[in-house]
Amino acid sequence: MAVFTNVSEAELSAWLGDYSLGQLQQLQGIASGIENTNYFVTTGNGRFVLTLFEKLTASELPFYLNLMAHLARHGIPCPAPVANRHNQFLGELKGKPACIVSRLSGASTATPSDAQCAAMGAMLGQMHLAGLSFAHNMPNPRGAAWRAASAPQVRPFLDAEQAALLDSEIELQARQNFAALPQGVIHADLFRDNVLLENERVGGLIDFYFACTDALLLDVAITVDDWCMNHDGTLDTARARIFLRAYHAVRPLQSNEQAAWPQMLRLAALRFWLSRLFDKYLPRDGELVHAHDPRHFERILRHHLATPHRMEL
Repeated sequence: MAVFTNVSEAELSAWLGDYSLGQLQQLQGIASGIENTNYFVTTGNGRFVLTLFEKLTASELPFYLNLMAHLARHGIPCPAPVANRHNQFLGELKGKPACIVSRLSGASTATPSDAQCAAMGAMLGQMHLAGLSFAHNMPNPRGAAWRAASAPQVRPFLDAEQAALLDSEIELQARQNFAALPQGVIHADLFRDNVLLENERVGGLIDFYFACTDALLLDVAITVDDWCMNHDGTLDTARARIFLRAYHAVRPLQSNEQAAWPQMLRLAALRFWLSRLFDKYLPRDGELVHAHDPRHFERILRHHLATPHRMEL
């Protein structure tokens, strides 16, 4: 179980005394988290999710919590942080920064249907539009500087062919300039397990703790690289077209975005290949969770190189 910090019912009940959420009824650890400790919490006032932040600091967290509150106010189904009696979203529990947010309905799927891909494309467009009025900025912590710093650390674990691929892709992406593309707040991690579905409706977008300010198209590419992939790492072009058309109907994609699409798909694959290599070979002290297989995104990247995909709308 990915519960790094154990919280007892007595400890949580005392902490909840600073909130107007009613009496604690149930506390249940969530096994799926990889960055933070998460619990399902049921009180007399409803169902919530408690998060204790294991790596992010109290000074870093206001961006994420204020973003979720902003999006929730604009009708995006994301966790809404609950303020305590001091009107603060962020508290401290067991010596860790902590917050409690609304619990959303639905469940993730490993095999999204065409209709679910369309719903996700439309929701991503709605989220991007809602985020345009968010006043705060957070440079992408997984951007060019991070790629340049991380690659030399994982290169010793690669064979010659893999190292050549990594070096050439980082060099190519360093020459790209996506600053002219529409910018805004992106989720940056909208994999299928971070989306809750109710049949063909998106019931919730969760885990905003990689959110940042970057090209909106990068968010589209990250999501397509997960939602519209075949098991062998090739792009399901039919599903990708469905996704993109649904997104485009909400936030029309500009001509420069359409031209940048093949490179952005590669950048999204490179970002997660590199982070998974890092998590596998250089895990943080005390990390308890199983690292994802980096070869998955290596295959996706190789397929994007072999078959560049034009954006079809």
